[in-house]
Amino acid sequence: MTDASPPTYFAIFSLPPHLGIDTPALEKSFYALSRRLHPDRFASRPAAEQEEALAESSRLNDAYRTLRDPIARTEYLLKLEGIELEEQSSAATAQARTTGTTKKQVVPEDLLEEAFELNMQLEEMRAAKKIGEDDPQLRADLQRAKVDFDAKLASADADLVTLHTQWDTALDANDPAAKASARDAMVALLNRRSYLRNLVRDVNDAL
Repeated sequence: MTDASPPTYFAIFSLPPHLGIDTPALEKSFYALSRRLHPDRFASRPAAEQEEALAESSRLNDAYRTLRDPIARTEYLLKLEGIELEEQSSAATAQARTTGTTKKQVVPEDLLEEAFELNMQLEEMRAAKKIGEDDPQLRADLQRAKVDFDAKLASADADLVTLHTQWDTALDANDPAAKASARDAMVALLNRRSYLRNLVRDVNDAL
């Protein structure tokens, strides 16, 4: 006989797998559950019960950290749906570290030209730094690019909120086609967001 699968993070808080979450209510529920699992309540219990309470407390903390963050929450739901984004997967991270390569990045088509130009500018900036020079025009161009990519990131976050609503509506209506549409759109958007975040990081490093 095998042990039952652990409850999902949503189930831990008695929530449906919705992406729109009342975070103050989530926090209130978290603290209530945390009090029930406090070590002091199990101090006189058998060691097995203490260990189980500790394991449940750890799962509770993981669930709360994941569900309170919109991006982590979306990635977790997609994982429940059988999708683990290449950029976010721990397996991809481990492989990249082992091989000394960079993780695969999905480049959105509409960003190809901007990303190519940015990478050329970054190479110029790095080369200038190596010889102790600074190009004010190049620095200004990179700063403008950063502002533009920051704006695109903000737009992606706003679009994700809309997709959360679409997913929740489709789930409540038990509409498989609408769920699949929202799911695929979230995958594309998170890949786009991840790529934009990496571009901003590269610009910050260069500046």
